[in-house]
Amino acid sequence: MLALPAQAAFKLCNKTGQAVRSAIGRFDGTNWTSEGWWTVAPKTCTALLTGPLQGRFYYLYATDGGAGIWEGKTKFCVAPEKRFKSVGRGTCAARGFDRRGFFEVDTGKKPDWTQTLSN
Repeated sequence: MLALPAQAAFKLCNKTGQAVRSAIGRFDGTNWTSEGWWTVAPKTCTALLTGPLQGRFYYLYATDGGAGIWEGKTKFCVAPEKRFKSVGRGTCAARGFDRRGFFEVDTGKKPDWTQTLSN
């Protein structure tokens, strides 16, 4: 039996008892981009990006729809409910997006990263 190599990815693990919706932001060397929503069930992990990671810093926003919000100071555009991809961090409202603060994740330029959300 051949072992397949692990797939490089940016994975988000939800250690809480509630499903969370998450969005990711990043800089590709040219553009700032944010995209979402991924729903991550309780006690599971989901790959938000697949393939070897290119950057060092990624940005996350997540919410369980109630009191649980994981946020930060770096602003990105998000769509209120539906799946989205936004190129650029400015003029969110003019482009039909909301603006949310994402927290920074320093991957240390590793090609693979797992971020955990907990209570």
